[in-house]
Amino acid sequence: MNVKTLFFCCILTFSGFNVFSQCCAGGSGSPIAGGASQGVLQQNQFDINVNFQHINTSKFLTGHSPAKNTENFFKSYQSNYIYNRVGYGITKDFTMYVETGYFLNKSETGFVKERTYKSKGIGDLILFPRYDIINKTKKNKRTELTLGLGLKIPLGKYNDSNKEVEPFSGEAYYITKPLAVQPSTGAHDIIFYSFFLKDLSKFKVFSNVLYIKKGWNPLGEKVGDFFSVGLFASKTFFKTLGVTVQVRGEWIDKMKLNNSIYLFDPPNYDPAATGSKKVFFVPQLSYTYQRKITFYALTEIPVYQYVTKTQVASQYQANIGVSYRFMVQKASDK
Repeated sequence: MNVKTLFFCCILTFSGFNVFSQCCAGGSGSPIAGGASQGVLQQNQFDINVNFQHINTSKFLTGHSPAKNTENFFKSYQSNYIYNRVGYGITKDFTMYVETGYFLNKSETGFVKERTYKSKGIGDLILFPRYDIINKTKKNKRTELTLGLGLKIPLGKYNDSNKEVEPFSGEAYYITKPLAVQPSTGAHDIIFYSFFLKDLSKFKVFSNVLYIKKGWNPLGEKVGDFFSVGLFASKTFFKTLGVTVQVRGEWIDKMKLNNSIYLFDPPNYDPAATGSKKVFFVPQLSYTYQRKITFYALTEIPVYQYVTKTQVASQYQANIGVSYRFMVQKASDK
């Protein structure tokens, strides 16, 4: 079986799953939505990537206007996330990535102590093959089109809870924390990805499209599907310093809940107050050392936001990371 056949067999296999991703309050709907866009690796090339994402917001909107009376919600939201990715170029056209992450903290700070929630822990595992269907060079100008298909497998907690004590009887009981602070939603996702590059020698223009199909978790919750389109322009100075600017639009659908939830365990959030449309401006700087190690930093600046009903909105988000790429030689080539 050749690589192209294997890739499309993966598409047919993964399409049978009904999956979804985690909810990230106050930031991008997917921790893999931002950052550098990319195609495939060279054959026998490894890519080891570690990056740190920080989100912090105290901004609330009703539609696209500043919200009023936010005392009924919470004071601020924050998360710190370490995201790791390892990729290997199986052939010159086919690359396999394995990705996972760990939340150092996810927290909602309430106006009173009783409404402050915190959590931490491992998030999800992502299996993410990518295949180059077009890669041609003509007169120092390169055109590349890559398609990817990922499966996101939940590893972390999705029903973490706080222990409370009834003051009169002394009996202990547990309250499930809001979905926004859980390390995972407890469900699977399918990730559809495309990447297009036009290398014009002096600078590069490229784009990516990301769609995450989401499903139901064991609690009967379904986070809304996620769609993102990014347009990039990039130029390298002094052979080592890269400057990239991106305009990215994203759409997140509303949540859905199984009707049985309302009967037996009503949620501590409003599922109707979910879903959004946003546009970000994303500047990025990178520095490459000896053509192997690249350090990069970026920030997402919201330029337009529309949320359903009243929600916490995006305010501050930043990523820093390092990528190490190297070639390995097979025994048969030595």
